[in-house]
Amino acid sequence: MSKTIYFVRHGESETNAEKVYKGSAVGITQKGQRQAEFIAERVSGIPVDVVISSDLERAKQTAEIIVQKIQKPIEFSPLFRERRRPSEQLGKSWSDLEFSKIEKEVWDNFSKPSWRYSDEENLDDLKERAGQAIEFLEKRPEENILVVTHGLFMRILICLAIIGNDVNNEICHQFIAKFHTANTGLTILKYDPKSRKTPWWLWVWNDHAHLGE
Repeated sequence: MSKTIYFVRHGESETNAEKVYKGSAVGITQKGQRQAEFIAERVSGIPVDVVISSDLERAKQTAEIIVQKIQKPIEFSPLFRERRRPSEQLGKSWSDLEFSKIEKEVWDNFSKPSWRYSDEENLDDLKERAGQAIEFLEKRPEENILVVTHGLFMRILICLAIIGNDVNNEICHQFIAKFHTANTGLTILKYDPKSRKTPWWLWVWNDHAHLGE
């Protein structure tokens, strides 16, 4: 069955706004709520059969605002969570020297197979989970699925979908670096299992016209 998958990054989170890593429990800000209302209005005009959301709070809040508008069923899945950072970064500002040092070391080594700083999800972990998420979407019975997820994880998922599961870590790393996402930006993938060239292709990337930016 061919499908259309609408990916929405969550609205602005407290971490995005304050630039302090607060872990997985943070919600969206008032600005994030407005962004979610904007994207909800926008997707009310497109066919959506079901909404599937990351089970992290900022994604859940965004998805619930969308569902309130479009009145479609919603499911929550840990498959679409954002990456887990090293616990040493928890509670620290992005400008904190230790946070920055860890971030640089993680990013510099991100494409190295099996490398990890401490207890974070590394690229190998994330590629494995993204592959599971792609398989999950392929097996869903719905033709039009809206997924509320997170910026970095979504880039990894889409890289694997359009390039293939055998994509190497360096290419995936470069894709993450060069393809940016806005809060509540809309990205669309098409899926056709009968396609001879590739079952997945990118239709729209990070359309955030609804934000007026």
